[in-house]
Amino acid sequence: MNVAVFTGIRELEICEQSRPVLERPGDVLLRIETVGVCGSDIHYYTAGRIGDQVIDYPATLGHECAGTVMEVCPTVAGLKVGQRVAVDPAISCGQCGQCRNGRAHTCHNLQFLGCPGQAPGAVAEYISIAAESCYPIPDSMTMVQAALVEPLSVAIHAQRLAWMRPGGTAAILGSGPIGLSVQLAVGALCPSRTFVTDLLDERLGLARRCGADWTGVPTRGDVVKAILQEEPDGLDCVFECAGRQETLDQAVELLKPGGTMVLIGIPDSEQVDFRMDTLRRKELRLQNVRRQNDCTKAAIDLVASGAVDINPLVTHHFAMEETKAAFDLVADHADGVVKAIIHVAGDLT
Repeated sequence: MNVAVFTGIRELEICEQSRPVLERPGDVLLRIETVGVCGSDIHYYTAGRIGDQVIDYPATLGHECAGTVMEVCPTVAGLKVGQRVAVDPAISCGQCGQCRNGRAHTCHNLQFLGCPGQAPGAVAEYISIAAESCYPIPDSMTMVQAALVEPLSVAIHAQRLAWMRPGGTAAILGSGPIGLSVQLAVGALCPSRTFVTDLLDERLGLARRCGADWTGVPTRGDVVKAILQEEPDGLDCVFECAGRQETLDQAVELLKPGGTMVLIGIPDSEQVDFRMDTLRRKELRLQNVRRQNDCTKAAIDLVASGAVDINPLVTHHFAMEETKAAFDLVADHADGVVKAIIHVAGDLT
């Protein structure tokens, strides 16, 4: 079968590997249909690492995926051959203290698709994966939508951690795929007045389409001053989705006393700074987000019901043999790209 692999910094090839076989009880064999290119994938592509997670080349890639069940172990219940599924790429052990305490996403023995030293990546014609990671989707849902269930589930998890109440105020700093997913999740689950920033006009246009009440470009004016003119007391919550020191500083300024900063973006640097006197005086909460926790079904339901229209986030489609072109496009923020989808099987629709 064909598999996409990282072979070096900004180097990627399509290689031939053996088709996986089902060796563990509870596994299923998936034919991968669609994979979304995630910002974390781009960190590995351009830097070869995220923090202490360093790629050992060659390495497989990709985790935002959807597929069709092709084979099931005899012990698997609830899935059958031919079923279309969205995938939670995190495979937890179910036995450690984190899993027993309802934190499967921070499992001590976690295996994550396409993560260095963990599970094989999803840009492959077939993968073997735990049945618990596979969530059936309705006939009305496309495979492209199913691939976007993973980033939407991250946004739902972030919204749940944000201490928000309907009718409140929030900023979303960075309107890439995760920031836009947060806008959609907040709009559907906790309607609030939202202020969205980004450096790219195309993304801010999408943010308004997704329900943002206000948008601004930080390089064209003082967005903090402009937002505080609208909300002089400050904001209840800021979702930091850019992973930049500038947006972290903006978040501290924007929050009202007792507000919550939700950290979703992945910084390029290993350390960031905060003005501790401001954090202390305002008694701000800092809430990190680690992927998602038991939000996959909720994401499927939001999309299937029409409560969330995820389709506008998808701007580009690529065949599997064009995977490198997809990664270059996203890495360079070229051609107005927001979310690029790789079609491992089938046509580009």
